[in-house]
Parts: sequence; C-alpha cells; structure tokens
Amino acid sequence: MTLGRLAGHDEHVAQLILKKDVLPWLMRNFRKQNKFYKKAALFLLRSIAKHSPELSAIVISEDGLNPIMCGLEDFDTGVKEAAAWAVGYLARHNKTLAHTVVDAGAVPLLVLCLQDPDVCLKQISASALSDIGKHTMELAQSIIDSDTITILVKAFTIPDAKLKRQILTVLGNIAKHSVEYSELVVEAEVFPSCLIHMTHPDENVAKAAATLTREVCKHTFELSKMIVNSGGIAALIELIGRTKSARVPGIMALGYIAGHSDQLALAIIDSQGIIQLASVLRENADDQVTAVTIWTIGQIGKHSSYHSQVVAEALIFQKLLSIYTDLKSSEDLKTKCQMTLKQVLKNCTYIEALNSLLKDAPPEIIKYVLEQFSKILPNDTSARRLFVTSGGLKKVQEIRAEPNSTLSECITIINSCYPEELVKYFS
Repeated sequence: MTLGRLAGHDEHVAQLILKKDVLPWLMRNFRKQNKFYKKAALFLLRSIAKHSPELSAIVISEDGLNPIMCGLEDFDTGVKEAAAWAVGYLARHNKTLAHTVVDAGAVPLLVLCLQDPDVCLKQISASALSDIGKHTMELAQSIIDSDTITILVKAFTIPDAKLKRQILTVLGNIAKHSVEYSELVVEAEVFPSCLIHMTHPDENVAKAAATLTREVCKHTFELSKMIVNSGGIAALIELIGRTKSARVPGIMALGYIAGHSDQLALAIIDSQGIIQLASVLRENADDQVTAVTIWTIGQIGKHSSYHSQVVAEALIFQKLLSIYTDLKSSEDLKTKCQMTLKQVLKNCTYIEALNSLLKDAPPEIIKYVLEQFSKILPNDTSARRLFVTSGGLKKVQEIRAEPNSTLSECITIINSCYPEELVKYFS
C-alpha cells in the first residue's frame, strides 16, 4: 500500500517502481495470495496507470491485466473494488487502452460487479464502464451488448448521489455517440427521472443529468421534442438559474433543442429562456459559460423576425457587441459573437435595435445591420422616416466601403430610397 500511495502522488516514483521490475515480482503467484496482498497489488497498478497512457501501456505489457481480471472475479468485495478502479484508470486515457481492457473481458465482469449489493462497488464499476464507453461507438457497443443500460437504470433508483452521478455519466457517454444509442437510453425510460435529478442537492448529480440530456437532444428533432414534452425546458432553465457548476451542459442542451426547429425555440422563449440567458451574459461569467450562452442565443434567435426581436428586446445585441469589442475577450468569444449576430440579424426587422447597433458597431458587424436596412427601407415608409430622424442615414454616409463589396451595395440600395438632395446633405 505504501508503494501505491507513493506512486499515486508522484509520476517519477511510479516510473522508478517500473524500472526496478517490481511488477513481475508483485504479480507472481497473485492468485494464491490473501485479500490484503491482492488489494495492495491492485492499488499499486491503479496508482501507476493513472498518470499517463505510457505508464498504463507498461502496466499492460508487464501482464498487469491478468491480476486485474482475476480481481474482478474475486469473492472479496474490496479486491473487486480495487480491480474495477484499475480498469477505469487504464481505460480512461485513450481508445487503444480501452480496447485492450475490453478484449481482456473486463466489460461482462464489470456488469456483474454492477449488480453486487455493495453500493461502493456499483459506483466504481459504473465509473470504469464510463471510462471505457466514452471513446468510440464500438466501445460503447461492447457495453450495450451486456444489457448494461437496463441494469444501470434499475440501479438508478438507489438513493446514493455518487452512484446516480456515475450512472448518468455512463448513459451520457453511450448516448453521445449516435441517434440509435440515444434511443436505446430513452427506451430504457431514464426520462423524465433524469430531468427531475437536475434539482438534486448534489450539484455533480445535477450536472450529470444535464449532460445526459444534452447528449440525447443534440441528435434529432424527435429526441429533443420528447425531452421538451417531458418538461425538459423548464428543468434546464431552472438548473441554469440555480447552479453555476452545471450551467454549460444545461445551456448547450437548450441550444441543441432550439436549433432543431422554430417551434422548439419558441417554447424556450415562452418559458423565459432568453431572459435567463441574458442574465447569465450580464454576470460576466467565465469564457466557457459565456461562449456556450452566445451560441445558444444564436440557435434561438436565428429562426424568424419574431425570434430575433425577442433577443433584441432583451438588450442582448448590445451585450454581444460589448463582448466583441472588449480587448480582453478571446478570439473564440469574438468569433462566436460575430456568428451569433450574423445569424440573428439576418431575420431582424426591429428598427430600434438595428439603429442602436449602427451607432457603435465596427465595420464587420455594421455590414449585417446594413444588409437588413437594405431589405427593409425600400418597402417601409415609416422605417425610412425613422432612419433619417434617428441619424441612421447620416451614419451611413460616414461609412467608407470597398467598391463592389457587399457593404457598398447595401449603402447604394439605402441611398436610393431617398432623394439625391437629402443624401448629399448628409454627405
């Protein structure tokens, strides 16, 4: 155990242990040793493997998988736990190591451990299955083939927070790979229970529930609609307002739902989703939260003039512009702001919002605004009048556009809506 603790804390120590050929000596006659020896040996394997894929590969090359598989079959629960931990640490690094673990027969043994009465063993086994299934469809399929989804959903009723989190994580890592896998998870009737768990007092459980919801609804309109019909929008919006640690998957789930159709986006608007997202933007949250919030707003506002107007009325255009022009903003944030403004503005007919952007926006954003004015002004007398009185026409004359560019064409169309004398006056 002492060697295991030292190896776990320091990768250099783990490398020294491997160089001293400790593993072959440790694994010799593993089956004949008592449970305390087995637990210590497996703990050492886990401690070495956790550091890197290179050290994990050495553990495997030194025949470390053989005692691990033996440990999963042991009668002692503690030995099984140590072996399941070791499997997870080996598999989590990459798909090659995960395939090696699967080929050694780990998945059926982990599923058997999952059905053990001991809750701690269930937790660790579910975690190891998650580490295997996250990499590829093929690895996820190896988990599905053992009827694991049904067993996981049954275990979900156990009132243990860590176990619930691990189960939700496994299901999310299965569902993310394809529509078919998501449908298998849904058919196991994990919803709406998953949505209810977004209100769980343990924020890790709530985050895992939001992540599973995101992985399911990202695939198709039908899966998103099922989640919406189960109360998913209200659950996600409440989660975003209640906790910060689970915001990213929750906000992304709303974005995927909205992206599938204008009606689903409208359902988010009707549930005050835009108000909640605007509130998140105003908090000046970290870059990751801000980025996914901007993307989700784009998915909601892109569908129609009404969707766009709701975004505008929440004063989100101005916030996006301030983030875009902030020298401290990352290039990723600026790109997302520009893409969202482009998406939402292409349907915007809300003159007041367009005018407000015209005053402060840089040229690369102004072109989206002027494209809208070039569509609106030729057919709307009141809009033309307002455009003059608000200073819009004067602002247009101050813009220097490249000849034959889109911006230049828009300016030409706008100017043609007014008498030549008026255009010259503002020039």
